[in-house]
Amino acid sequence: MEHYVLPKTMTAVVLTGTNDQYEIRHDIETPTEPGYQEVICKVMAIAICGTDPKLLKGKPYHYCPEEYPFIIGHEWSGIVVKVGPGVFNLKVGDRVAGEAHRGCGVCKNCKEGRYSLCLNYGNDSTGHRHYGFTTYGAYCQYVRYSCGSLTPLPDNVSFEEAAMCDTAGVAFHGLERAGVTPGGTVCVIGPGPIGLMSMKIARCLGAAHVIAVGRGARLKAAVATGACDPDKAIDFEACERDGVDVVQKVVEMTGGIGPDNVYEASGAKGAMAQAIEMCKKGGSIALLGTPPEGTMVEIPMKKITFKELALFGSRGNPNVTPAVVNLMATGQLRVRDLVTHTFPLTQFRQGIDTFVNRKGGAVKVIFYPNEQPEVPFVKA
Repeated sequence: MEHYVLPKTMTAVVLTGTNDQYEIRHDIETPTEPGYQEVICKVMAIAICGTDPKLLKGKPYHYCPEEYPFIIGHEWSGIVVKVGPGVFNLKVGDRVAGEAHRGCGVCKNCKEGRYSLCLNYGNDSTGHRHYGFTTYGAYCQYVRYSCGSLTPLPDNVSFEEAAMCDTAGVAFHGLERAGVTPGGTVCVIGPGPIGLMSMKIARCLGAAHVIAVGRGARLKAAVATGACDPDKAIDFEACERDGVDVVQKVVEMTGGIGPDNVYEASGAKGAMAQAIEMCKKGGSIALLGTPPEGTMVEIPMKKITFKELALFGSRGNPNVTPAVVNLMATGQLRVRDLVTHTFPLTQFRQGIDTFVNRKGGAVKVIFYPNEQPEVPFVKA
């Protein structure tokens, strides 16, 4: 593909205010002129992130849109259709996966590679971008993007799989920070998309046993997809009903020692305290879940000290997308089984409803802003 004629207008999901005020419009001006080190991409697949329904509601996140109209969406993949000045790593026709963060590149955190913690967050004049949050995102047919926030895809990674790079990358980064003990046992609290991906990646990075704490269809999905050990799926609702202590049950499963690593992926109040109680002496904990704004919890501080636990916060997926793509391409990380529903972008309301209300056991829901890829996507 050497030349691509961009249409004057495109279809996009446009937020016009808070409390689910949005429109599916077909007259949005298509971005046609990429800036320095930017490209224009045709969006082929985009997945719903758990933050998206909150942004639709206008929940008080510090990264909510400051003004409307606005386009959200950041878990996407597509094709480069136009290249701007200064771009040397991409060409027209390249298949790519998008990443939400682009740091300013000059602050201390960016220079240390921690660009998801850019000290110039939200200041577009510095070059910072948080696509789908402070800068227009990808619930649309075409998007203008920094070339540094895109990763080329091998031919055997589908657009649907590539749209899962953000979910996989967030999990990978958290596990990278807290560590995975080769041959050890990990416990994941909360088998949502991030939790399920954490289980799968923990396997890739050497965990011998995976315990999952959750409930309902998503706990069943953890077993069905091979993300956790079949005999180590703990239904906390059943435990509450039967008077069984979840923490004690996890500890018993590890011979009275506790998991080497605990990944809290639910964001639920009280889950962090459970993670501290169950983690083995000298173990580590990664906090992957996003609790509601202002959530305060009580934690057993003495346990942290006496057990010498290491607690890690984790944000975004800096510097991990190439590794995630490689794991997908080599078949070590299977993500197709987490994609439960697909819709054209014009059925955005139906897709959001399916995701939020977990209809049909929904885990990850993907939209096609343009035509569906020629090769049909088949869940594996």
